[in-house]
Amino acid sequence: MTVEIRPITDADWPGLWPIIEAVTRAGETYTYPLNMTEAQARTMWMPSAPGGTLVAVEDGQVLGAAKIIANQQGNGAHVANGSFMVAAGARGRGVARSLGEAALAFARDASFKSMQFNAVVETNTVAVGLWKKLGFEILGTVPQAFDHPAHGLVGLHVMHRTL
Repeated sequence: MTVEIRPITDADWPGLWPIIEAVTRAGETYTYPLNMTEAQARTMWMPSAPGGTLVAVEDGQVLGAAKIIANQQGNGAHVANGSFMVAAGARGRGVARSLGEAALAFARDASFKSMQFNAVVETNTVAVGLWKKLGFEILGTVPQAFDHPAHGLVGLHVMHRTL
């Protein structure tokens, strides 16, 4: 079976929440509260237009998601921001790459001019490597901005690419 990337529906939420919960509770890659509730997550991951969420689905199972929103309001709203999560069992299968490529196309189609990631944990080398392969560059690193449960205080990269 092939992985389908498509806009999220309400019926997908029960499959996405466990992924968000596991990634959030691990505390290794997101600055979300470790005790974030399902209601808080749903508000964050079900944005309105021009933003949106894409899901990767295989055999009816949600494998991951990409959320695209405006990075700022007003005169900064032409820059997209992306967030990505993949289920532990689906990692290493190209799901994140497919979601990344689809998110870039979504942002372009929504008239965003570029995409920026504000907080890529520097120890998340798989994600940093993927984003570089997809054309992102590290603009800077905020030192000791993330308290990693295993590595202690590590930097957060700001990454960017033009669409």
